[in-house]
This record gives sequence, structure tokens and C-alpha cells, in this order.
Amino acid sequence: MAEKEELTPQDWEHIANTDDFKTLVVTKRKFILPAVIFFIVYYFALLVLVGYAPELMKTKIFGVVNLAYLFALSQFFMAWILAAIYVKKAGRFDALAEKIIGKLRK
Repeated sequence: MAEKEELTPQDWEHIANTDDFKTLVVTKRKFILPAVIFFIVYYFALLVLVGYAPELMKTKIFGVVNLAYLFALSQFFMAWILAAIYVKKAGRFDALAEKIIGKLRK
């Protein structure tokens, strides 16, 4: 297939049915689904804890900084760490996609 050639629906069906494409989808899903679930649970944990365990979240850690403030701040770091892990994993996703594209160009 030429690089600028328009792909037809049949071409996309063929690509979607290849083992390499299925491997790419499964590999991405194995990372993305747990990462999204973790992110949502971690994000809403602050809200739930503040609502249902306010005394725990009022616990002073140092000075006027309490557990709720630290938990909220940790969400920024958690998001950055999760993004960094995704960037690292994306290299594998890209390699699998390049493999698929390479086979299509033959």
C-alpha cells in the first residue's frame, strides 16, 4: 500500500483481523484499563475520605498541613508518574504499530 493511498473499509477490516493488530490492542488494554481504574479510584479516594473520615483527614502532619492537603498534593505527583509510565510503555505500542505498518507497506 502506498503511503498516501486511501484505505478502504476492507483494508481496515483486514488490518483489524491481523494477529499483530490484536496483540497491539491487547497490550494497550492491559496497561490502559488498570491505569484508568487506578487513577479514578485514587482521585475519588480523597473525596470519599474527606466525606466519610473527616477526622482522619484533619490529622496534622506538620504545622497547618493536614493529611487531606498531602493527599491532594500527591494526586499531582501520581498523575505525573502515571503519565511518565505511559510514555515509557508507549514506546512498545509504537514499535508494535510500526511492525503493522511495515507489513502493510510490503
